[in-house]
Amino acid sequence: MRTELHFSTQDLALTRFAVSPMQEVVTSLRALAGSPVPALHRRWAGQVRERLAAAGPALDRLTALVPPTGHLPDFLNPAPAGFSPGLAEELTTITATGAGQVRADLDIMAAEAGGRLPAVLAPLYRDPAAQLPRLAADVEAYWELALAPYWARIRALLAADVFHRSRQAAEHGTARMLGELHDTVRWDGAALRLERRHCAVARLTPGTGLLLLPSAFAWPRVLTRVLPPDPPQLVYPARGTATLWERPPGAAARTDALAGVLGRSRARLLAELDSPASTTELALRAGLSPAGASQHLTALRTAGLTSAHRAGHAVLHARTAVADSLFDGDGQEFD
Repeated sequence: MRTELHFSTQDLALTRFAVSPMQEVVTSLRALAGSPVPALHRRWAGQVRERLAAAGPALDRLTALVPPTGHLPDFLNPAPAGFSPGLAEELTTITATGAGQVRADLDIMAAEAGGRLPAVLAPLYRDPAAQLPRLAADVEAYWELALAPYWARIRALLAADVFHRSRQAAEHGTARMLGELHDTVRWDGAALRLERRHCAVARLTPGTGLLLLPSAFAWPRVLTRVLPPDPPQLVYPARGTATLWERPPGAAARTDALAGVLGRSRARLLAELDSPASTTELALRAGLSPAGASQHLTALRTAGLTSAHRAGHAVLHARTAVADSLFDGDGQEFD
């Protein structure tokens, strides 16, 4: 099935990029629901599934809203107002969604499931205004467990993709940039054509622009959202996603080099934070006492090299984008 988004000169002028935390919430949930999980995300999934399992049924409502296949509720992915809204900003928009839109999305999901919604979604259908704040709390809980410890790395990947696409448009024109977003996306001079779609999405009246959203978890497909008066959204796999969870080559040598600046213990802790971990786990890996590891982690956090995120009863430490760059060797490649 083919999708067509017709373009005018005004549409091209209004085409823009954005990075959306909610888009990564939805696409990562779908990746986790895959059977199997896409190979490029298995390392990440292996780390977060245990945390999500410990949360028990608290996230059942959210996971029911994001099935492995089929319709994704449009109200979960409002159009970002700027380039990089915070999660709280997007959740404020979601909690203000009108009851009609929530029920329209749930009706589509029910129709695809043979006419019946999962029981856990029935209260949301009956009283969206009362349930949407609870759904927002579910999203925040999932974010802290599954995405917040990795967000610096994910956001750097998405920003690098936007940099590349923007430079491509500047050097070769918007048409070429659009035509190289994905192998199912084709620009023909008047319309953007999306092949092999599971559902038809069309815009025959141009003029509202196009919102392009790179995603770390959308691979291998593109996702669309067309809900006037918002501009259509096209979610595509970001460049470099296949290497997102890989440890960069030469990390051991860079750890030794950093030890001369930071001290061996702090350099070792940063190296161990290739994956987010608790203070106790890091102390064990680095051969430090928990008190010593905590002291070093506090210093690293004060310096902006690590961040801390609560996951249930534990606190997970993660490298920031600044610290990640110290282990990237030649730095981010944009070509």
